[in-house]
Amino acid sequence: MGLQKFEGRLERLVDGTLSKAFRGELHPVEIGRRVTREMDLKRRLGVNGLIAPNSFVVHLSASDFDRFERFLDALVRELEEAAREHARTEEYVFVGPVTVSVVEDPRQRRGRFAVVSDVRDGPAGLSAASIVLADGSRVVLGPEPITIGRLPESTVVLHDSNTSRRHAEIRRNGKDVVVVDLGSTNGTRVNGATIRERVLNDGDQVVVGTTVLRFETS
Repeated sequence: MGLQKFEGRLERLVDGTLSKAFRGELHPVEIGRRVTREMDLKRRLGVNGLIAPNSFVVHLSASDFDRFERFLDALVRELEEAAREHARTEEYVFVGPVTVSVVEDPRQRRGRFAVVSDVRDGPAGLSAASIVLADGSRVVLGPEPITIGRLPESTVVLHDSNTSRRHAEIRRNGKDVVVVDLGSTNGTRVNGATIRERVLNDGDQVVVGTTVLRFETS
């Protein structure tokens, strides 16, 4: 399912004139397939389940790198999301945030590539956890809490009149991640239920004011 979504997004990404660049050439979907295959091949059993690689370096030939360079940032984001979706489908866990980098490698021939994967701990050895914002961007939770509200110094600043200045906080509590309402006027909801404090699970929706955020451990 994750790769199907990835292929659909890539089709839109390379639609029109860009799609001509991949006729008979290396296509980004091939890289996505290799990334998920690395996860399947190198998964291992851990205390909390099957641990999969979360760090990937894609090695491209000089000519292929040049063709990909114009939309490299978008490609990296899509590859990272494909890895997360594959992990959710296969019930893999990550020990740190998912990262993908694409590098030029003179050892690679045109149309050929390599993917080097690794299992890398998160900041300070913390497990992977992040908040996905409405625009699709992602805020990784490190040792410090994520603050949410209208105050400019908040980690996540929301320009939402239904949001309090200091509305909510997402922080680590041992191995758990909890969301805490900070006495907001309109409350904080998790999966539709109003909460004061709640342990978050992968995929939970956190509603602050009228803004929907998604919590992910994958």
